[in-house]
Amino acid sequence: MQTDLFGNTPEPGEVVKVTNGEYRYFPNFFKRADADRLLKAFMENIEWKQEEMNMYGRILKFPRLTAWYGDNDKPYSFSGITLQPHPWNKELKEIKSQIEPICKNEFNSVLLNLYRDGNDSISWHTDAEKELGENPLIASVNFGAEREFQLRHQKTREKESILLQHGSLLIMQGELQHYWQHQLPKTKKIVKERVNLTFRIIK
Repeated sequence: MQTDLFGNTPEPGEVVKVTNGEYRYFPNFFKRADADRLLKAFMENIEWKQEEMNMYGRILKFPRLTAWYGDNDKPYSFSGITLQPHPWNKELKEIKSQIEPICKNEFNSVLLNLYRDGNDSISWHTDAEKELGENPLIASVNFGAEREFQLRHQKTREKESILLQHGSLLIMQGELQHYWQHQLPKTKKIVKERVNLTFRIIK
């Protein structure tokens, strides 16, 4: 994780306050054996799909695979597409039950992303769609290859960087989604697959 101006590294789960927002990071939230088991289950049992979007008259494939699970009346729209949810499976329910007490929220939806290798990525964006309401709390669970997660303030251009580890939990909260963009850039390093789950509350 990035250190502060005094060279200090936040303790696991400590609230890190930044301009217009805050986050908490638990690098080893899941035990290694559980993280390995869950990664295998998601690779084998999730209904992955490579979505497409229309940009300036061109059809572009997302540089990752996605899936949307949750309560059956909670679709989610972003980047010009609308996803209809698949029903919760046992692994998603297992994770949901473990993170909700920490987050003090009950989630009704989760967006899954599969990054197959270092060429898969997601560009700068915010999770501030109207369905998420004001100051949404997003819980990001990560399995597989370590990847660098970057945050950038939209006005001050401040930056934060977090190395998201296998079995980690990142909670983004407060005003963060309204003021900070985030991305997972491509990497030239040889990396294996990574599954990211972002639990949300769709209003």
